[in-house]
Amino acid sequence: MRGFYIGRFQPYHDGHHQMVSEIVSEVDELVLGIGSAGHSHGRRNPFTAGERVMMVTKSVDEFDVTTYVVPIEDLDRNSVWVSHVQSMTPAFDMAYSNNPLVIQLFEEAGVEVRQSPMFNRDVLEGTELRERMVEGGEWKSLVPESVVEVIEEINGIERIQRVSETDTNGE
Repeated sequence: MRGFYIGRFQPYHDGHHQMVSEIVSEVDELVLGIGSAGHSHGRRNPFTAGERVMMVTKSVDEFDVTTYVVPIEDLDRNSVWVSHVQSMTPAFDMAYSNNPLVIQLFEEAGVEVRQSPMFNRDVLEGTELRERMVEGGEWKSLVPESVVEVIEEINGIERIQRVSETDTNGE
């Protein structure tokens, strides 16, 4: 059985990793969708699709399951989003998500959706991690070591801090 899990992974963190750990106990193969693949170099989406592919691929290497990491660009038409995803990925038998919109869209398309408990959601949340990076706070303990390595390799902290600066005079 092949499962599908999508996220923006900005960055891939321990919450995502725990979800993947749960999913791989139920599937033979896993398709990981890199959502919003066309977005990068902003405070909300600092990392490119390729950088996120590196983060995810290196992080899930520890699991004994065939994994396909596929960038998926946004489509601003929710009614055809599932068919867009399906056209970009290997076929899958079920989707995994806790996102209410994603669940709704997959269910309307006849795709079985399974949910997983959220893990330490008050801290393991992309916005929180990105804020810590911008402010020079502690973030490394909240992501797999391979993600730390990728972010350091690409000078990701410098990037998110720079793109978070403003050129306005406060007005």
